[in-house]
Amino acid sequence: MRVGFIGLGTMGASMAANLAKAPDVALVVHDVRREAADALVSNGAEWAASPQSLGEGCEVVFTSLPGPAEVKAVGAQLLETLRPGSVLIDISTNSVSAVRELHAAGAEKGVHVLDAPISGGPRGAASRKLAFFVGGDAAVFDCCRPLLAAMGDRPIRVGEIGAGSIAKLAHNLSGYALNVIMAEVFAMGSKAGLDPLALFAAIRQGVHGRRRTYDGVTEQFLINSYDTPAFQLRLAHKDVSLACALGREVGVPMRMAALTLEEMTEALGRGWGQRDSRSAMLLELERAGVEIEVDRAAMQAVLDSDGAP
Repeated sequence: MRVGFIGLGTMGASMAANLAKAPDVALVVHDVRREAADALVSNGAEWAASPQSLGEGCEVVFTSLPGPAEVKAVGAQLLETLRPGSVLIDISTNSVSAVRELHAAGAEKGVHVLDAPISGGPRGAASRKLAFFVGGDAAVFDCCRPLLAAMGDRPIRVGEIGAGSIAKLAHNLSGYALNVIMAEVFAMGSKAGLDPLALFAAIRQGVHGRRRTYDGVTEQFLINSYDTPAFQLRLAHKDVSLACALGREVGVPMRMAALTLEEMTEALGRGWGQRDSRSAMLLELERAGVEIEVDRAAMQAVLDSDGAP
């Protein structure tokens, strides 16, 4: 199978190198910098001078590009020459609207399009410890799964076209937002007199440190059940109030903590003090006009799978 790969930056070069090792894959590569392909070409990959020339003979093409503008431009060039029945898989972190537009343009040409952004960073790209969040047709995903598995250990189809990009943006947003609150946590703890390493050693042994980052939402929130509390909102409100007070005492700005306390205070005002602390999360769902209630058995199946492909 002739497989194309466009975008040989830090992530792309490593993924393309792993893809080249897959059995029965003849790799064709392109990048705006010819020298970026030197190592791959010296190991047997074929160089294509343009996206159009790469698309002419490839059955599957991967694009790993900086953003929506580049994906649109390269995607349009590829669609000039990709044959009906071929597959274009964008593994960039892209906008949902851009990938859906590309999918629609591909459909007019008989070309299948998947969005499959990745999570794992440069180390994961080199070691093949990557998750692919894939959106698009299930049958096309099944056909291309061996190629994805050659580059990452967790290719996961999350829904129809655009779903992969939604999952990736949500994942990254949560991580960077957590960084902001953790900066407040460590600034407060350190200025109050606790050694940062001792603080880290302590909090990682608490309930939040002992479980996976996202598993807390499986309790109460995803199943929409707040009236048998694991920890009451009124008690959690007291804890956050004390943390904010400590920040004030030692002169640490606590913007994210203050916003958290505001949410919890509003939830208390609703009369939810005896409900689970996560009931404050209902306020954002109300503002967004969204209702969430996941089937318990279906959620447990995800937990039991442990994210395995």
